[in-house]
Amino acid sequence: MIKIAHRGNVDGPGPLENSPGFIYNAIQKGFNVEVDIRLINSTWYLGHDFSQYPVGDRFIDDIKDVSWFHCKNINALNALDRNKHMFFWHEEDDFTLTSNGYIWTYPGKNVTEKSIIVDLNLENKYQNIFGICTDYPGLVE
Repeated sequence: MIKIAHRGNVDGPGPLENSPGFIYNAIQKGFNVEVDIRLINSTWYLGHDFSQYPVGDRFIDDIKDVSWFHCKNINALNALDRNKHMFFWHEEDDFTLTSNGYIWTYPGKNVTEKSIIVDLNLENKYQNIFGICTDYPGLVE
């Protein structure tokens, strides 16, 4: 099962979520990462509720193989290359398809072997899923 560090969190929610250093730290620990991303006036920004951290194309390319980009605006969704990046967009949907065909799944919903379940606090046990996105990826069995 793939383990995805939600916003780069590895030991619970932190004040530096989505910051480049936080993202790199999670990757160095061996996790994939879920990254909130926007594209505004040709500049990439990381941040969940607003554009906090400007980053360049090189940063995006450096982390693309282990990052699940949560597009926060239509420009980001449109700009990411479906052949090189894993990305998705959703708000409060039960499920959404990622660009590479996995099912990003809201907590507590039905799952399949192609599901990536979002379970930030590891409140449930899941079997036969592709991955889990959590603030505690090191605790996933």
